Amino acid sequence: MVKVRLGEIRNDLGRRLRRYRAERARARSKATLIGITGSSGKSTATSLLGHILASHGTVHTQVLANTLKALVRTLYKRMKYTGKVDYVLFEAGAYEPGSIRGMAELLRPDVAVVTMVRLEHIAQFRTLDGVAQEKKALVDALSPGGLAILNADDRYVLDMASGARGRIVTFGQSEAADYRVADVHAAYPDLLGFSLRWHGGAIDIQTPFPGEHFWLPAAAAIVTALELGVPPEKVAARTASFEPLANRCKVLVTDGGPQFIVDAAKAPWHSLHIALEMMAKAKAVRKRIVLGQISDYVGSSRKYGTAYGIARDIADEVIYTGDNAHRSRASQADRDGGRFLEIRTPKEVSDHIKKTAIPGELVLLKSSGNLHLERIALAWTHDVRCWIPACGKKESCQSCGLYEVPFEEHKSFLANRRLARRRRRFGWLLGGLSFTRRS
Repeated sequence: MVKVRLGEIRNDLGRRLRRYRAERARARSKATLIGITGSSGKSTATSLLGHILASHGTVHTQVLANTLKALVRTLYKRMKYTGKVDYVLFEAGAYEPGSIRGMAELLRPDVAVVTMVRLEHIAQFRTLDGVAQEKKALVDALSPGGLAILNADDRYVLDMASGARGRIVTFGQSEAADYRVADVHAAYPDLLGFSLRWHGGAIDIQTPFPGEHFWLPAAAAIVTALELGVPPEKVAARTASFEPLANRCKVLVTDGGPQFIVDAAKAPWHSLHIALEMMAKAKAVRKRIVLGQISDYVGSSRKYGTAYGIARDIADEVIYTGDNAHRSRASQADRDGGRFLEIRTPKEVSDHIKKTAIPGELVLLKSSGNLHLERIALAWTHDVRCWIPACGKKESCQSCGLYEVPFEEHKSFLANRRLARRRRRFGWLLGGLSFTRRS
């Protein structure tokens, strides 16, 4: 009992020390600190903005790991030890009331960007007002003379301008926006393009994204870069050369096989229709939709039935996988005719697609991250051998890097890899000790 208590005290002191060091690093930093939040699009906006600003200065981008712990590590380790940094970008994620406020008060951003407000993490926030209040904490924490970049099409985001200290710049398709987005078009394989107009300037943007809904995070990043002084022509060129994030509508074109749109990082109910609309507008010799786990919704399991009703009118074949595969409410006629398939595991889905694929068909992989449906696409270019239905890891298979190793061998594989590294690092010392013993 005493040992446990001492361990807790030591851990608490460690957290306090890291926090103190992060606060000191923030106070001393001359970098422009940029915080980005929103119910959707924040990861893409953060990554794209970092890519654009890298042509304008030295950048550190913290994306996906969007917690207070990640922010402390970013402020202390990255800013203290990596030398001069011109821009620090941090994606701030909300997972419970007060989670963003703690990050915002530590970050004290020079620029705060908010993409949208939707009903997410329903059990914690319950209402849109609750989500909006949490996101607003980032704007409220702006440093004196700071800048807020807000979505003019979202009234919950636009209301954040009230009481904000600093300058407000808006973007969106609204005529009242400071930067107005128009002529939005994407119909895969035609990738997203749009025009951006503002007082005294205009640019046409071409992006690497397959769906129209990406105009919002793209515009958020582009407007922020323009406000920070990046020339419009450089902004356009860097946007066109951006590599989209893995598993967030990333396109994989196989040699002589299917084309995959891998959207397997998250699947909140509020944005599911966007992915389906993207598939509806796409052009392909055949379309298939694989749906796994829907996240962040309240009510009955009828959402899966609603989703199937939409998907069946878009795709030639709809496949449900995972623990909720039986909730499609698909008719017996659809089942008998092959319009709908219930396949419980990602491995079985992969095997089915490999047996039935035709060149050039388009396959959407849509799920929350727990099923790691990205493996279905990876199996066309790699020898995927980790097929456990749900491994419990939050990181993607690409980040984990062990998808070519059976899951039950992961621990021993990592242990052997650590041992090999130690041998490479200290082999000369071990060899010297061995020589001494022999003599």
